[in-house]
Amino acid sequence: MAGKARRRPYFGADMTDPAPLASIAADLSGGRTSGLRFLDDRGTLAIVLDVTGLAADDRKPLEDRLRAGLLEQPGVREVRVAMTAEKKTMTIIAVGSGKGGVGKSTLAANLAVALRRIGVKVGLVDADIYGPSQPRLMASEDVKPEARGSKLAPVPNAYGVPMLSTGQIAQPGQAIAWRGPMAGKALEQLVDASWGDIDTLVVDLPPGTGDVQLTMIQKHKPAGAVIVSTPQDLALMDATRAINLFQQADVPIIGLVENMAGYACPHCGEVSDPFGSGGAEAAAKVMGLDFLGRVPLAMAIRLASDGGVPPAAGTDPAGEPFHAIAAKVAEWLDARKGK
Repeated sequence: MAGKARRRPYFGADMTDPAPLASIAADLSGGRTSGLRFLDDRGTLAIVLDVTGLAADDRKPLEDRLRAGLLEQPGVREVRVAMTAEKKTMTIIAVGSGKGGVGKSTLAANLAVALRRIGVKVGLVDADIYGPSQPRLMASEDVKPEARGSKLAPVPNAYGVPMLSTGQIAQPGQAIAWRGPMAGKALEQLVDASWGDIDTLVVDLPPGTGDVQLTMIQKHKPAGAVIVSTPQDLALMDATRAINLFQQADVPIIGLVENMAGYACPHCGEVSDPFGSGGAEAAAKVMGLDFLGRVPLAMAIRLASDGGVPPAAGTDPAGEPFHAIAAKVAEWLDARKGK
């Protein structure tokens, strides 16, 4: 019939209507495909596969499954798959303190484990380049990270929190004597690793306000910071400096944690306060910041941490303060996503 367009079928497939094939591709890929079209009348099919958030080892099997499934369809002789991925933006939670010895690393490890237990896809970075302790806390001292292409692959552990630390790269007991630029480069490699589906990083910063902190803020802008202090006035003075550093860089303070807050005698049960009491909560109130909670000075926490078993991984009372703090951090994360 003159003037009427004719559809040209090819081996039973309607080349002008790719919708059925697009539907099949979506089922095969979990909704990750788009842009399906025939390139010619010989059955050459082109399709875009979004692999954002997939680990490198998961991408090829998905591509192969998609190609094989489409080649089974009538009229399809060849499938050309173009893989694309958006640059992933990690939510970084910096855990900092103004001085050493306040239990910052223990808090960071248990915060990460507790967040994982409530469903957050979390990883852990030990950014304390010169004094890494997370490998001991997470029982992964003898495991070396492998390379995945040009990036490091985080080291898994029994707690479901993949992590990276210079302590896993250097020899045990080796002094890491790097100048600021080298430390900054090391931090970049740890943060920009192949994290797969991890979307939140807990970063254990070194104490103080030096080169590593500045690099972290400038190159990997944290979404927020958790500040750890003991109740004593000297620790709070130093914590205030850390808070000021983050505030000057427009990094929100998620809140303060008071560590080593009270000691219960294992014999008589009497509670004493060798480092004072309530100082961090009072300081948070004065500065208009949220107070996330207290962690006691407890033998159970010390023994578990030295043994590479974060208290937050279990159900013992020693883990309860960390779970309470993690719940408040998770609320902060959810509120941030809702903005």
